[in-house]
Amino acid sequence: MDKVRLINIKESILSDNRDLADQIKLELGRSKAYMLNLMASPGAGKTSLIIETLRRMKNDYRFAIIEGDIESQVDSEKIAAEGVAAVQLQTGGACHLDAPMVKKALDTVDLESLDAIIIENVGNLVCPAEFDMGESRKVMVLSVPEGDDKPLKYPLMFSVCDVLVVSKTDYLDNSDFDMDALVERVSRLNPSIRIFKTSCKTGEGLDHWCAWLKDEIEAAVL
Repeated sequence: MDKVRLINIKESILSDNRDLADQIKLELGRSKAYMLNLMASPGAGKTSLIIETLRRMKNDYRFAIIEGDIESQVDSEKIAAEGVAAVQLQTGGACHLDAPMVKKALDTVDLESLDAIIIENVGNLVCPAEFDMGESRKVMVLSVPEGDDKPLKYPLMFSVCDVLVVSKTDYLDNSDFDMDALVERVSRLNPSIRIFKTSCKTGEGLDHWCAWLKDEIEAAVL
């Protein structure tokens, strides 16, 4: 009987993805364009955070948004209504974006004319954490209604992200969300992570978030 030959499909896919992600990073570096990969569960507030960010920063920086969804272009239409270019990626069932998808989106824009690209990844706390796309930073949004136990359930996502944005803090007074417990759990997984506490409803924390993003974009130009 022939020996069994094992082919690790996942490792092959991730390796190919990393190679293309490295190419994208080089391309962004040549163009001095900053790219942010924004990840979260459905309904955590990714689109709201992007819109509030654009309203505070679009007059100073040239943005494009890459929207990832299984179906529809609802979020892209919201971005376009803000006067900012959006590229919609419909995955047709895939639960995450990857480097080949993002490369197709980047090929439709003039990187030389942009300062920053924000990717709104497909709503999912599992698969997106595994795929690099040549981004400058990975950012995760966790909303207060989701609970403070998510680092225990999805440790990889919290481990790979550079920044955690805690959204919908206006719900804190009416919930049992324990912010101290969340910070302790996240910091144990990722001691260097930056944490911003925000509310798109009240505006809490958004100026601090935008100040951080401004510094990031400025550093990419140097």
